[in-house]
Amino acid sequence: MALQKDILVVEDEDNIREVVGRYLKREGFSVREAADGYAALDAIEERPPDLIVMDLMLPGIDGLTLTRQVQQKSAIPIIILTARGDTSDRIRGLDWGADDYLPKPFSPRELVSRIHAVLRRVGETSATELAFGAVTVSYDSRQVRVGGETVPLTAREFDLLWFMASHAGQVFSRESLLDNVWGPDFSGDPSTVTVHMRHLRKKLEPDPSSPQHLITVWGVGYRFEK
Repeated sequence: MALQKDILVVEDEDNIREVVGRYLKREGFSVREAADGYAALDAIEERPPDLIVMDLMLPGIDGLTLTRQVQQKSAIPIIILTARGDTSDRIRGLDWGADDYLPKPFSPRELVSRIHAVLRRVGETSATELAFGAVTVSYDSRQVRVGGETVPLTAREFDLLWFMASHAGQVFSRESLLDNVWGPDFSGDPSTVTVHMRHLRKKLEPDPSSPQHLITVWGVGYRFEK
């Protein structure tokens, strides 16, 4: 029998958190709850969940900051809950690594449907190794292999590759990659993303001038293709 998927519900409104928790348990999920950002970080450190459902307006650490911190260190999928009019925060949440969003008020049935869809899309959500064609990226060992041969990467090159490979198919601007990989306090030149991307292509792509995985989306940013 398949193991239950572990869902972490991060919501400061007690009634919403309790209703969502009961509904997910009835649907066969294992559920943990956190009422603020710090409690969520403790829960994630104790045992990384398979998926996080998280309100953006949280005490302690807000949901946008928490999304960025989680995605800098892992590939845990996140569904953000937003007030219906918070379009800018919704966009920033997706830019910073959230996998989907649901505006309040919402139907628990729709939330369950979106959870199933995200889990199907990301596949094995607790995976620490990603494989795309000849390229294999291992988070635990921080090693990359191409055709079975280990390819040495700098720490930042690995972080950039892991982030993009964990969000295959999504397009990220240079500014978004700086926020997620270098961190919000980075004050250097945004062109450093372009430089790192060029180095990664030389190391990973058979033909760096016509990349198969690290794709430039002209006028927007970059996308990792499976």
